[in-house]
Amino acid sequence: MTSIPLSIPRPTHPTGVWSWLTTIDHKRIGILYGVTAFVLFLTGGIEAMIMRLQLSAADQDIVSAEVFNQLFTMHGTTMIFLAIMPMGAAFFNFIIPLQIGARDVAFPRLNAFSYWTFLSGAIILKFSWFMGGATNAGWFGYAPLTGLEANPGNGIDLWIISLQVLGIASLAAAFNFIVTIINMRAPGMSLMRMPLFTWMTLVTAILLVLAFPVITVALIELMFDRAFGTNFFVVANGANPVLWQHLFWVFGHPEVYILILPAMGIVSEILPTFSKKPLFGYSTVVLAGVIIAFMGWMVWSHHMFTVGLGPVATSVFTITTMAIAVPTGIKIFNWIGTMWKGSMEFRTPMLFAIGFIVLFTIGGISGIMHAMSSSDAQQQDTYFIVAHLHYVLFTGAIFALVGGIYYWFPKFTGRMYDEAMGKVTFWLMFIAANITFFPMHFTGMDGMPRRIYTYGDEMGWSFWNGVSSIGAAILAVSMLMFVYNIVKGWRSGEPAGDDPWDARTLEWSISSPPPEYNFETIPTVYGRDEWWAQKRAPVRRGVPVGGGSGDDEGHDIHLPQPSYWPLIASIGLLIGGYGLVFHFAVAVVGGLIGMFAVYAWSFEPVNEPDEGSGH
Repeated sequence: MTSIPLSIPRPTHPTGVWSWLTTIDHKRIGILYGVTAFVLFLTGGIEAMIMRLQLSAADQDIVSAEVFNQLFTMHGTTMIFLAIMPMGAAFFNFIIPLQIGARDVAFPRLNAFSYWTFLSGAIILKFSWFMGGATNAGWFGYAPLTGLEANPGNGIDLWIISLQVLGIASLAAAFNFIVTIINMRAPGMSLMRMPLFTWMTLVTAILLVLAFPVITVALIELMFDRAFGTNFFVVANGANPVLWQHLFWVFGHPEVYILILPAMGIVSEILPTFSKKPLFGYSTVVLAGVIIAFMGWMVWSHHMFTVGLGPVATSVFTITTMAIAVPTGIKIFNWIGTMWKGSMEFRTPMLFAIGFIVLFTIGGISGIMHAMSSSDAQQQDTYFIVAHLHYVLFTGAIFALVGGIYYWFPKFTGRMYDEAMGKVTFWLMFIAANITFFPMHFTGMDGMPRRIYTYGDEMGWSFWNGVSSIGAAILAVSMLMFVYNIVKGWRSGEPAGDDPWDARTLEWSISSPPPEYNFETIPTVYGRDEWWAQKRAPVRRGVPVGGGSGDDEGHDIHLPQPSYWPLIASIGLLIGGYGLVFHFAVAVVGGLIGMFAVYAWSFEPVNEPDEGSGH
C-alpha cells in the first residue's frame, strides 16, 4: 500500500522552561529521566569518592563512623534506585515507541507523572543530608538497625518514604510500558520480531510490577513499627528480624535483573549493528532473558546463607543460584557468536559493549564462587562481595548504559560526539574500573569486612586500598571526560544524519532528532531487522525507504497536549511525604493537592485537536 503524505498540525506549545514542566512527549521525558539520573549518579560517585579517600590508608580520620555509615547507605541507595534504574527508564522512554513504530507511549500523562514522582522521591532522599542526617543502616535496611530504638532520627523515615514514592514512579512507568509494548506495536511486529531491547524492557517492566509490591509491604511494616509501635521486626517483643531479610531479598534479587536486563538489551542492539550481522540466536537470547527473570524469584536466599536457614534451604538455593548462570552464559555465547566472522567496526558504542561482556563475565565468575554456600561463608560481608557487586553493576550495567548513550546519541540530538575522545574515555574507564574494583577481591579474601570506616596498619590492607582509591580517582576523570564529550557534542557536534551507523531498527528510519509525532505514517513490519531489510530490498517490501503503511492514512495526526497536572500531583506526593515524617497536617495538605490534581487530570481530554484542524 502506498503511503499518502499527511497534513500534520503544528500545535501551539509552551516554550522555554514551562515547556519542559508540562511536556508529555516521551522523548523529552526520556531526556529528563536521563539527565536527572546522571546528575544523581554523579552525587553517588562523590559519596563513593569520599569513602575511598577515607579508606585509602590506615587510621584515616577524614569522616566519622556515623558519616561513613550514611555515605555507604546513600551511595548504595542512590546508585540502585536513583541512577541505574532511571537511566534504564530514560532509554525506555526515548527508544521504545520509536523501536515499535508508535507515536508515543500508551499513557503520556502517566509517563510525565512517573518522572516527576521519581524526582520527588529523589528530593526526599537526597535532602535528608540537610534534615538531621541521612539514613545510615545500609541500602538493604536490615532490622533491627532500622528500628526506632537503634535509629531514633529522621534518616530512616525519609529513606522509607522516598522508596515508597520511588516505587509509585516505577510502577506507573512499568504498567505504561507493558501496555505500550503489548498494544501499540506497528502492524506486522509480532513478539518474535521485536528488537531485543524492547523485549528486555517488557521483561523488566513485568519484574517491576511483581517485585515492588513486596518491598512496599516491608516498608509499610517498618514504617508502622517506627510510627505506631507495632512489632513486625522488634526483637524484644518476639519478632524475627529475618522476616525483613526475606521480604527485602524477595524483592532485591529480581531488582538485580531489573538493573541488568536493560543493559543486556542495549548490548544486544549494539553488537549486531557494528558486526553487520543479525543477532546470533535471537530466539535463544529472548528465551534466556525470560528464564533469567523467572529464575530471579528462586535465588533470593543466597543473600542469607549465613543467617542459619538450615542445610535443606541452603542446598536448594545453592543449586538455583548456580543454575541461573546457565541462561546468562547463553547470552554471552550468543553475543560472541554475533561478533564471530562479522564485519566488526570498533566505534565507541561497540567498545563499551565488548567491555561489558568481558567485565560482566568476571563479575559472573565471582558470583558463581559465592553461589556455593560453603565458600560464601568465608566471603560473606567481605570486600570480595563488594568487588562482585561492582563488576556486575558498574562494569556491567553502567558500561552498557554509557555504550547506549553513545549509540543513540545521534538519534537523541542529531549530532555526533567526538569519536576519538569517546575511545579514550572507554579505555580510561575500562582500565580505571579494573584498578578500582579488582584489588577488592584481594582485600576481601584477606578478611577485610565491608562497611568498616577505618582499619589499623597491622591488618596489611593499606596497599590494595590505596590502589583502589587511585583507580577511583582515574575513574572520576574518565566520567568527567564522558560528560564533556556529551555536552560538547550536544552543543556543537557535527550533524549526524538520520542513520549514521547503518542500523537495523525502526528508530533509525526517521529523522534525527525525531519529530514530535515520530512517524508520519505508521510503518508495516515484515520481519526482524526491518530497517536493514527496507534499505537492502525496498522493492520486496513494497514501500519506499523510511515510509510505511498503516491506519493513519488520510487523517491528521493529533497528539495529546501538554499538561501541568502530572507535575502538581507529584508535588502533592512530595509535600505529603515530608508531612508523614515531620507533621501530619502537612501530609494532609499534600494529599489534598495530589487528589485535586488527579481529579483535574482525569477530566483532560485524551486528544485536544487544535482549532482549525478540521476536527
